[in-house]
Amino acid sequence: MGRVKAAQSTRTGAHAASRAAAEPRVACAILTVSDTRRGADDTSGTAMQNLLEKAGHAVVARAWVKDERRAIRAAAVRLLARRGVRVVLVTGGTGMSPRDVTPEALEPLYERELPGFGEAFRARSWAQVGAAAWFSRASAGIVKGRLLVLLPGSRAAVTLALKELLIPELHHVVRMLGAAAVTTRVSTRSTR
Repeated sequence: MGRVKAAQSTRTGAHAASRAAAEPRVACAILTVSDTRRGADDTSGTAMQNLLEKAGHAVVARAWVKDERRAIRAAAVRLLARRGVRVVLVTGGTGMSPRDVTPEALEPLYERELPGFGEAFRARSWAQVGAAAWFSRASAGIVKGRLLVLLPGSRAAVTLALKELLIPELHHVVRMLGAAAVTTRVSTRSTR
């Protein structure tokens, strides 16, 4: 049974990779929330960038901000407003400590929450961290036609989320968001 599951996983990964190669690259921005990790010390942000670029996507902006609500929100809003950016990935500040305020800063921006992302991330995290997986407040939502994803600050968590959840579906999500924007514009025009 293990071989069957491994073969299915390999086929699924190969299918996702070939599908991704045929798609245009997605413009992404990365925001690292940390009081200490910047530049070369930001191994999670760097891992995220490397994985996205290896999958054929473009990281068009990276930013760093301290664990402060106003600063987090201002930085995310700037990245979401950048021309061409379709996805903003935030790493850090999703745990339970008093300084972990990323969800409080950014989830109010969600026009539509995508609860399945956080649920799937925590389910997959179980293999890495066991019962501590439920400590994570990872989430995702749609903000003005863009995908905003909140991830923990650990390199392992970022790698898991990108490899297993985000990269395999990134083109599909962006395509759906683009179609939703066109539908909204058409329906808005037709009601005038």
